[in-house]
Amino acid sequence: MATERRWDGTPPSERAHERAYSFPGELPNVTGARLAAEEFLRRLARDAPPSAPEYWDDILLVVTELAANAVQFAPGPFGLRMRRTFDGVHVTMHDTSTVVPEPRPFRPSSGGGGIGWHLVHTLCDQVSVVVVEDGKDIHVFLPW
Repeated sequence: MATERRWDGTPPSERAHERAYSFPGELPNVTGARLAAEEFLRRLARDAPPSAPEYWDDILLVVTELAANAVQFAPGPFGLRMRRTFDGVHVTMHDTSTVVPEPRPFRPSSGGGGIGWHLVHTLCDQVSVVVVEDGKDIHVFLPW
C-alpha cells in the first residue's frame, strides 16, 4: 500500500504548463516577454488547443501591454509567470513599482496612450493587483 500522497489538488495539465521568465526591464524586453508568452502558448496548444482562435492573440496582447507598462512605469526588472488553469491561462506580471495602475483617459489627438489598461480589463476575465514589499503583482485570467 502506497503511503505517499497521490493527489495534490492540481490537475496534471496545470502542473505541466507553467513557466516563469525574468527580464532586466529594458525596452527590448517587451518583445522578449511577448516571445516568451508565444513559446508558452505553443507548448500549451500541443496538449490543449485554445477553444477560440482569438484567445491566443488576446493573451499575447495582454502580456505585451503589461510588459510595456512595467518598462514605462516601473524602474528595473520585471517578471512574467504563466500557467494553465482549469479553464484558461493565469498571467502574473511582477514589477518594482508599488503604484496600482489606474485607467487614464484615451485621447488619440494628444499622441496616444491610455488605452492599455482598458484593453487588459476588456480582454481578461479577472484582473487584480497585489502590492508586495518589492513592487506589485498584476494577476490576470484569460480564457483558453
